[in-house]
Amino acid sequence: MGFPKPQGGASLMLTFKLSDRTVVIIGGGTVAASRAFAALEADSSVTVVVKGGKEAACEELRWRADEQQIALLDWDKLPASSTSENDVKALDAYMASLPSVSFVCITDTVLGYSQRSKASAEQIYNVCRARNIPVNTTDIPQLCDFSFAATHRFVHHESGQRTPIQIGVTTNGQGCRLAGRVRRDVVASLPKEIGAAVEKVGYMRSTVKHELPEEDEHACEDSSTTTPNRPVPQRTPSDPETPVEQARRRMKWVAQVSEYWPIHKLAAMTAQDMAAVLTGDSLAVPQTPPREPSLHDLSEPDRKGRILLVGSGPGHPSLLTVATRDALTTHADLVLSDKLVPAAVLDLIPSTVEVRIARKFPGNNDGAQNEMMEAAVEAARAGRTVVRLKQGDPVVYGRAGEEVLYFRSHGFEPVVIPGVSSALAGPTFAGVPVTQRGVAESLMVCTGVGRKGKDVQLPGYDRARTTVILMGVARLPQVVAALTDPSDTARRAGPAYPPHMPIAIVERASMPDQRVVYSTLKDIVLAMESSGEQRPPGMIVLGWAVLALWEQGDVEVLEEGGQDKDEERVRRWLGADAAWRVCEGVDRQWAEL
Repeated sequence: MGFPKPQGGASLMLTFKLSDRTVVIIGGGTVAASRAFAALEADSSVTVVVKGGKEAACEELRWRADEQQIALLDWDKLPASSTSENDVKALDAYMASLPSVSFVCITDTVLGYSQRSKASAEQIYNVCRARNIPVNTTDIPQLCDFSFAATHRFVHHESGQRTPIQIGVTTNGQGCRLAGRVRRDVVASLPKEIGAAVEKVGYMRSTVKHELPEEDEHACEDSSTTTPNRPVPQRTPSDPETPVEQARRRMKWVAQVSEYWPIHKLAAMTAQDMAAVLTGDSLAVPQTPPREPSLHDLSEPDRKGRILLVGSGPGHPSLLTVATRDALTTHADLVLSDKLVPAAVLDLIPSTVEVRIARKFPGNNDGAQNEMMEAAVEAARAGRTVVRLKQGDPVVYGRAGEEVLYFRSHGFEPVVIPGVSSALAGPTFAGVPVTQRGVAESLMVCTGVGRKGKDVQLPGYDRARTTVILMGVARLPQVVAALTDPSDTARRAGPAYPPHMPIAIVERASMPDQRVVYSTLKDIVLAMESSGEQRPPGMIVLGWAVLALWEQGDVEVLEEGGQDKDEERVRRWLGADAAWRVCEGVDRQWAEL
């Protein structure tokens, strides 16, 4: 199978909530102080044991003891003699008196404050192990059950208060100073508003949960779902949602906002914005009829507004057309953006231009679509240039057609500016030629989901064709079943696909966090489930072109066929014992362009 083989040397990265738990820190130096501070931020009770007591501790520990943030104990005053053996027994007896010790940190094994010998540290380590208490011993890896990562806790960009979000980096003992540098580089690359964004998302999540009875709070969590794009069943007035179903839908909306909105947009959300996300209410300003010009009006006539329907390409800003870039940076007064347009593109828009992001969440797509169209007409009537920004190309499953008709019916003939379609660019970034002599003579682009989440009829198997399915990754099991089940002629027009047919799932094509999962129809569902959370937007690329350019290539598919030959070329492509392959990021040469 294609499951990854474990390779030792890593750490199991965990985070702990330590309320009503105790962390015991041995030593009184600056390392002990840093461990104490980390434990306090995790809401732990902290006990510091140092030989010589308060006078032997560093200034920070003395101050925290005076502020009653920690308990600072003198080891010499524990009920024991001064021999090291009895010191350990005294510590053991003291820990036995504590209700719950989570961790022990031995920090006085570094140069400085009364350095402890390795033999003494090992005695303490053995005592703790006997009590099933994990130990960290500074600078002695063999006496460590856990290690500390190089961490950073983000503050609010306006108030300066610490926020819930933290990151940690570890090199697993291979370079602690380098871990600190990597941490700094990661922190510097993230938006300064990220702490505020986390607080806003946390507020929305808690709001949804608190509106439910306590016994139902867990029911609105969607942690078992690896993508926030999983369709939501449409309900009718005669069959309304239960409170739990409504909460699940709203929690999914929060997940959508978390996935798609730029960090600065999340951080800037007002109470009204958050309420609108949770309720689905429209934020659009009510329409007002255009002012009829007066014959006696001597002022300048209103500037004629206009609407531009613009394609943003697959994601990377360098793939914008010149016309699209000009529309965003020069012409726009208002940008109405689909949620799939990445922050890297939105960041090109001048700060003086208003930007709104469509709230197209599962279950309210039609309402959000109408909201965007109404807002565009309202702004154009006020004389503004409106850019309706869509991911990929507007007319390739971008609902551009209905928007053209809507705007035309309201007196505006929109200008449609094409974009690089993700249906073509996505496979290219995955190393898949959608057409290739000897492999793929035609290309079909289709959708994996119909209006209001209904099933669509997918194309049948054609050996000489590449099929690109957009908006199908969120319902991948159903798509695969429709393609491969010989009896399912309702959801497939034509022959069933062979189970060994090559397939690629391309996610966030052209972006730095692009991921491509290569497999066969037989194993692709398991491959995706084993690859972690999905990264919308994604597409399905199906056909022999998926393997055509791998390594030495295989462009004889149409000349050399048969099940045995095809299964052999799949084994050669994936590897004899592999069922899938995962590739992260874009080609280095592309990233350097």
